[in-house]
Amino acid sequence: MFRKTSSVFSFIACAALLFSCASEPKAPKDVDTSGKQYSSEDAASYEISQIKKIPADELVKALWRSRLLLNSNPGLSSARTLYDSYCEKTSNLYKKAVSQKNWMEALRLYNSLDAVGYGQLADLKMGRAELEAAVLRGVPGLSSSRSSFTNLAGCVKGTVTVYVDKGVKVQGRVGRTDAVLGSGFFIDKAGYIITNHHVIADCVDPEYEGFARLYIYLAEDSDTKIPAKIIGYDESVDLALLKTEVDAPYVFTLGSSSDLDVGDKVYAIGSPLGLDRTLTSGIVSSKDRELLSAGRVFQIDAAVNSGNSGGPLIDSKGAVQAIVFAGVQSYQGLNFAIPVEYLRYELPIFYSKGKRKAAWTGCFGRTRRRAGSGAANEGLSVEYVMPSSPAALSGISVGETIVAVDGKPVDSLDAFKAELMKREMGTIIRVRAVDTNGKAKDHIVYLDERPKNPGKEIYQHDVIAEAMVPLMGMELSRSSSLNRNQYIISRIVRGSPADSSGFSVDDTISVQDVQLDPKGEYAAIQIYAKKRSSGYLDVAVGYTVALDSPAYF
Repeated sequence: MFRKTSSVFSFIACAALLFSCASEPKAPKDVDTSGKQYSSEDAASYEISQIKKIPADELVKALWRSRLLLNSNPGLSSARTLYDSYCEKTSNLYKKAVSQKNWMEALRLYNSLDAVGYGQLADLKMGRAELEAAVLRGVPGLSSSRSSFTNLAGCVKGTVTVYVDKGVKVQGRVGRTDAVLGSGFFIDKAGYIITNHHVIADCVDPEYEGFARLYIYLAEDSDTKIPAKIIGYDESVDLALLKTEVDAPYVFTLGSSSDLDVGDKVYAIGSPLGLDRTLTSGIVSSKDRELLSAGRVFQIDAAVNSGNSGGPLIDSKGAVQAIVFAGVQSYQGLNFAIPVEYLRYELPIFYSKGKRKAAWTGCFGRTRRRAGSGAANEGLSVEYVMPSSPAALSGISVGETIVAVDGKPVDSLDAFKAELMKREMGTIIRVRAVDTNGKAKDHIVYLDERPKNPGKEIYQHDVIAEAMVPLMGMELSRSSSLNRNQYIISRIVRGSPADSSGFSVDDTISVQDVQLDPKGEYAAIQIYAKKRSSGYLDVAVGYTVALDSPAYF
């Protein structure tokens, strides 16, 4: 099974969709238009009242907001008192988590206190290194014993067929079995299994109202349905952790995707079309396909089909290097796999907390290449910041280049998103960025929950002139007081749809219509333009753009 595709396939897939209109965002109802002047003390008092309204289960968010308030008002005693109180509350919550051996929660709280500069951090019972070690203890696949590898044929015993029974579907007055088939593999002797999220999606989707029960079939016993339960999952990386009460006949070792390169030989094991114990081979065709919102995946030429999803992609020594997630229907030979590093980041959260909520800061950007250096990266360029997002409140600005997270250097969008994947939503991080003048700045940023389709969120919360940066890769300036839809392009994002379509700075355009599909996954944009590259001839063009991509972070 397969859900996300590149922009080319997205355009083909959604060309026939029916769209529903989305209007230009309106000003919030609580905007004061009376013209009354407010002092900085009034603004601080208002912010304090808003912070105090933050629910108790979002204590870290309140800590973050109080830190930002104190940074803006260092001499305000009420801001200092509020910040100190939230530091104490967070510290007490940390101590409670340690006493309960809730290591994942303790690590989140410790990292957040560290990011805001908590003065008594050294007095806490356990430091970051101790907490990180405690988090990994007992996590299946990361701390358990491994089966010894003998040959590739022996690895097949460690794979399973994942079967989701959805009852009976009636079509044309005839009842047919309704089920989802996928693959999986053991990562722990106690019966823990990895598969794709989309294989078991109906079992965890709150909007699914039908019948769904989860089973697995062992490779050596394809007649016995064994019940399984879902321990954790993350839709954004299409991974899930299952548990069944069997003694695993073979346990796979997790390798490192960094060991693979284009042209390396790999082997896929799974149950294509329900044909269990199928092993195929091929090579890594590419390492940087942008098919998941979380990051890049491998393209492989090993023969896989529907049913292979969730199976292991291994090297010649049997180590798992990636997790297969089938291919693109109607495009034979285009098959993909999720790097095993993503699984390593996710497993501690799957095991301790279940559902993984992806984190984001509210930005859109791309990897910045060092001028004249070919492929050398120098950081993550911020191309857009959503109003009222954590990044905006923290002071991150368009044009800045992010170079570090919590003191760890990041030189690309992928590196930054890998750091996000290691952290839970609801954590505070410290981001170092360099502005256009080369001056370094530190920002304290709260990781909020990532929307399913960030582009939709942006379109609904910002004016179209700014929202067109993440949607099309063009920043607009209004050019007419009479026609509110007429603009001049003031900036083009390199590699964006606007760039590849030949738009240039100072081109005049009119945004005729923007419509979202019913699910909010795509936007249809109609533009009337006078492009310099076309000799300023009038051109009417239409675009279909995805409202999610790895560029949102």
